[in-house]
Amino acid sequence: MPHWISSSPHGHGLGSQGTSWRGCCLAPLAHDNRLNARTTSSWSGPAQRLRSSPPGTEQVLLDLIQRAKTELFIVSFVAYDVPPVITAINSAIDRRVETRILVEASLNHGGSLLIDPVATMRSCVPSALLYAWTDRPHPFTNGRVHAKVAVADSRTAFLTSANLTAHALEKNMEAGILVTGGHIPANLRANLHALIETKVIRPV
Repeated sequence: MPHWISSSPHGHGLGSQGTSWRGCCLAPLAHDNRLNARTTSSWSGPAQRLRSSPPGTEQVLLDLIQRAKTELFIVSFVAYDVPPVITAINSAIDRRVETRILVEASLNHGGSLLIDPVATMRSCVPSALLYAWTDRPHPFTNGRVHAKVAVADSRTAFLTSANLTAHALEKNMEAGILVTGGHIPANLRANLHALIETKVIRPV
């Protein structure tokens, strides 16, 4: 198990580190014994005065995908130019992990983007189940799929500021929280599936 997951919830035992790390994670923020949940922060981009250099945003996401056993749900505003993530998703599908992806639609399909993330994902991960939010009645007129979330097996959830783009994963300052165990991953999974069941988001 990577030490960014298994580290002490109080952040003890961290070594010294220099500046300008492209990606790193901070020590776990909390461990709620009542819920059996562990939360860990992630950070990508330049960093100063950090005492550890575990994996950054991309590595946290890759680890979540690689550990998925039965089900994976990924949400991003846009998605392109992320070969390692695409490889990990296709490997999960090859392991028979049921994989769903929700992205913002293009202008031609009821969304807001000139590019078409749905077409990109269909080309890159042809066996994934793809969804889009195309019908946006009041008060959600001109709304966006702006969440960046990955949920695996109702047990692990990664909430991040980073889109699925090389720029976000390699150049930007991005932060996130990984939640393992407890009710939050299950609640996020239930909410995403409720959006499917109520046809707020639709297969495309």
